[in-house]
Amino acid sequence: MTEPEVKILLIEDEPGIAGFIRQGLQEENYIVTWEADGNRGARLAVEEEFDLFLLDWVLPGVSGIDICRLIRNKGKETPVIFITAKDTVQDTVEALKSGADDYIKKPFHFEELMARIDVQLRKNIISNKELRLNHILLIPNKREVFVNEVLVHLTVKEFDLLHYLISNKNQVCERKKIIEEVWDIHFDYDTSVLDVYMNSIRKKLGLNKEDEILQTIRGVGYMAKEK
Repeated sequence: MTEPEVKILLIEDEPGIAGFIRQGLQEENYIVTWEADGNRGARLAVEEEFDLFLLDWVLPGVSGIDICRLIRNKGKETPVIFITAKDTVQDTVEALKSGADDYIKKPFHFEELMARIDVQLRKNIISNKELRLNHILLIPNKREVFVNEVLVHLTVKEFDLLHYLISNKNQVCERKKIIEEVWDIHFDYDTSVLDVYMNSIRKKLGLNKEDEILQTIRGVGYMAKEK
């Protein structure tokens, strides 16, 4: 049973879908705020505190993509899950690049939505010990990353992915294993999302794809390598 203090903002303009999601979540003891308009939803997302956002892509007023970007630009790291009928790989990549943590395509089973929500809300059990990888310093309990003593802002999932790789440095981390450990997903899942996250992490850390610090092991996964 979910703790009753978890607050979710659902921004969805289709009343039938919104009602289905809202009722299901409330039965699990989540506190759900529903907004059908993108402009009002964006205002709520910025001005009030929530534990998770569920966003439709196409909305009256501001789009879900713009709301997600606004949330991230305001420095909020609250998990964002897109719920949308847009179903191309390009759509998924655009959503992830905007700062989303996950993406579920309509129609979907409520059990799958619950599984994805649980993954995003589950607290990460991480050590307070500082981790180093060459000139990169990662401080788990503060969720901070420094490159040459300069603070670098990573999203929640980018931090979790980098933390996992550095925790297993000098070892090849398989793509499926990363998905299981970082996303806590134990069923078939499109691991191509990892490429999006790795590209973003490398860019923020000032690394390129050929840099030996965060290596791509073709056809297998990734490795954080100590020089």
